[in-house]
Amino acid sequence: MKYILSSAQMQQCDKNTMEGYGVPSAVLMERAALAAAEEITDRFPSPSARILLACGTGNNGGDGLAMARLLFLKGYTVKVLFPGDEDKCSAEAARQLGIVRKYGIPVTADLPEEYYDVYVDALFGIGLSREIGGNYRTVIDRLNDRAGRKVAVDIPSGISADSGCVMGTAFRADLTVTFGFAKTGQMFYPGADYCGELIVKDIGIDEYSLCGIRPAACMPEIEDLSLLPERRADSNKGTCGKLLVFAGSRNMAGAAAFSARAAYRTGTGLVKVATEAANREIIQTLAPEAILAVYDEKTDIEDFVREQLDWADAVVLGPGIGRSRRAKSLVRAVLGNVKVPCLVDADGLNILSKHPDWLPAYQEDCAGIDGESRPAFVFTPHPGEMSRLCGQPADVIKSDILNTARRFADRNHVILVLKDARTVTAVPESMSYINRTGNHGMATAGSGDVLSGMIGSLLGQGVPADLAAPLGVMIHGLAGDAVAEKTGRMPLTASDIIEGICEVLP
Repeated sequence: MKYILSSAQMQQCDKNTMEGYGVPSAVLMERAALAAAEEITDRFPSPSARILLACGTGNNGGDGLAMARLLFLKGYTVKVLFPGDEDKCSAEAARQLGIVRKYGIPVTADLPEEYYDVYVDALFGIGLSREIGGNYRTVIDRLNDRAGRKVAVDIPSGISADSGCVMGTAFRADLTVTFGFAKTGQMFYPGADYCGELIVKDIGIDEYSLCGIRPAACMPEIEDLSLLPERRADSNKGTCGKLLVFAGSRNMAGAAAFSARAAYRTGTGLVKVATEAANREIIQTLAPEAILAVYDEKTDIEDFVREQLDWADAVVLGPGIGRSRRAKSLVRAVLGNVKVPCLVDADGLNILSKHPDWLPAYQEDCAGIDGESRPAFVFTPHPGEMSRLCGQPADVIKSDILNTARRFADRNHVILVLKDARTVTAVPESMSYINRTGNHGMATAGSGDVLSGMIGSLLGQGVPADLAAPLGVMIHGLAGDAVAEKTGRMPLTASDIIEGICEVLP
């Protein structure tokens, strides 16, 4: 897992490193400049490349000025664009500007007309707290119009290091070299798009610098798949998890089939689909490995649900069940009787949003149904479903997706998987996770049903819910990426994602 920090947390890490460990600011700046300059020289090994570095008055500008010196000494043609007021320079930036001038590196206040191969943005760092206007806005907009490679130092100027939003205008980079840790604003769109390729470089600010800070989020990595349980050589279908999927309604059988097939591909030994009788033949055709339990208008839903729950190690509730009276009875019965980890998705969430009291109440002693411990609940809404759950507009949710997920998880004591281009998993009173796997081809019907089956599968295999959710999201994205390499993104379907699981899991 990689840590991701907010701007305030990163600034505190800087302070901890300098004041707590005694590392001078000038040392950190030199290491940052070396790290960023190295990325440029790796890509442009010939010193014939012409480089313009736009530098501000703060320490981000100091990083850029130090880079100008390092690149100049390697033989590159270098010029510094310094559009700010020298009297407002930080101590480190003023020192670096003086060094640049002593080396005879040209400094100009106006954007040169001549062409450069590389344009470096070191105008504003992660501490930017207001919209960019005036001359700086003009400079950034004109830099964006230039041909040539664009490199941002730490973060593209104009991007919020916390939310990823554009603050008036922003530098559009091909490459962003950031230091110590990735920042939350680099994870979310549009900030992620403005960053281009994101590289995190070690400059001496690391986990020691956290000094007790709980990171804003973590990012799972492929290596974390080692946390999943290994299938024993003497295992059988009954020991590899039994997942019960309440899904599908008349004319919506596909959701049930997608969830069931994805669960099997993710390693579940047995999947039972509880669905309307009208779906029997379709499910038997699309997911022949699945066990079927069907109900119709004559079925006592409460008795039916209790009987099915006795069989299950984990439950998925909601994909494609609709919002009929029978669907509402189904949701209420499951939530009122489930004693194993339960994932609620799609129509299950839409129904629950109208009846929040149906979710078993959390108590400090974790007492729940009949005095037993409350089962883990995982909710997997997209922004529209989240809007119905929390009563906020979808665009407001998307603008602050990390904090929205965290607040809801803490308030309702559920693990929340808030699905978007960068899905966030929030664990109540604990860590949040940001997923960077996946691609826009996965924005297709059934993709969410596949994810539900995958996370449900991990839950049924005994993976703790706070790990099953973020790892399930990562595997889902990796599967989509693996298939997109073969099919392209535009033609990608939910069925393709299921087949892609084979490319990810051993």
